Amino acid sequence: MQKTIYLAVVFIWISFHLNGQTDSIKRNINYDESLVTAYALPDLLTSNSGLKINNKQKWEQIRRPEILEMYSNLVYGRTPTEDIPVSYQLLTENKHALDGKATMQQVKMTFSKNGKTVNALLLLMLPNHIKKKIPMIVGYNFKGNHSTINDSTILYSDNFKLVREPDHLDWKRGVQAQRWDYKQIIERGYGVATMCYHDIFPDKDGFKDYSIAALFSDYESRKEQGDNWEAIGGWAWGSSRIVDYLETIPEIDKNKFALLGHSRQGKAALWAGAQDPRFSIVISNNSGEGGAALARRNYGETLQIVCNIKPAWFAKNLNAYHHKIDEMPFDQHMLIALIAPRAVYVASAEQDRWADPKGEYLAAYHASPVYALYKKKGLPSEIQPQLHQPIYNDIGYHIRAGIHDVNSYDWYCYLNFADKKWK
Repeated sequence: MQKTIYLAVVFIWISFHLNGQTDSIKRNINYDESLVTAYALPDLLTSNSGLKINNKQKWEQIRRPEILEMYSNLVYGRTPTEDIPVSYQLLTENKHALDGKATMQQVKMTFSKNGKTVNALLLLMLPNHIKKKIPMIVGYNFKGNHSTINDSTILYSDNFKLVREPDHLDWKRGVQAQRWDYKQIIERGYGVATMCYHDIFPDKDGFKDYSIAALFSDYESRKEQGDNWEAIGGWAWGSSRIVDYLETIPEIDKNKFALLGHSRQGKAALWAGAQDPRFSIVISNNSGEGGAALARRNYGETLQIVCNIKPAWFAKNLNAYHHKIDEMPFDQHMLIALIAPRAVYVASAEQDRWADPKGEYLAAYHASPVYALYKKKGLPSEIQPQLHQPIYNDIGYHIRAGIHDVNSYDWYCYLNFADKKWK
């Protein structure tokens, strides 16, 4: 009996240590900085024909379109230009939310085309004490609008039942409220627009037919093409559709939209910001591989691992580089540079080695030469700053203590950054 118990305990211990996402034994993940080999990044300011890019006109007319094409073809897939009709319905309004400090609205966005319909629920928190136009922070949540605050009036999304069983803990209200510091945001004078990312593209294998991608006329014909967009492209598209609606609200400042994304949504935020200039601030929180982190460092999560995650997040063409990282004509400093001259902020967490904090910083640093073309200020040094020493230049950055998450300190830094850029 004792031997059986002992073996069971050993089995549990082994399973725990071998099945975790960041297990370096099972997946041979590198967490040793000394094992990061030398690499050469693609030249941000040399065109495909060898032309040196030395002013913003050449960047905008030559190099930027080349890089945007690379990311459309090889990384995230091509964003369709077809118009998808949408209608808006205000479902609820509470002008006394957060102890009277905010007006909370729930809006149903209904996308319909080609005989298919996708409903998405947008949750708005608008400060009541602001008499001028309201600057907005846009961002997806992971577990439903109901997860961002413990409020029984928050409606559940249609698509959430596709990704969570009825008895799953994620149905609990306020389950991720610690990620959404509404009190701090509202008191600082900012509004929030959030939506469950499953509403736009369910993040579960086999449910692409329930995503907005299924509404487009070429959905079936393009499925197997290497540059077809997948989840990250869909989420980026959806971020822009949120702004479409916000632009219809008179109280909102149409020149002050910040896009915030955490983890996989940090990847989508950078791609959305690269395509949509209405986001005057783009914030990537712990976005890691395929987001802000340099792939060539081969530290933490690798390109091969992230591309094998199901459902697919990236265009199939990216698979060709799984074992040929050094042959990629791009790396993530180029993605960040596409946002120039608009403000961009990259944030890391000390314990989030999976996302390669140093690689996130270096990508932002190596995007700085493009910002210099606009006489904007990038990151000052190749040396990563210490914990809790935020940099609020036109490219901003901080690394904080803790794990892969969004917390009140992150929001404090983001709001400071927005204050500096907008006020």
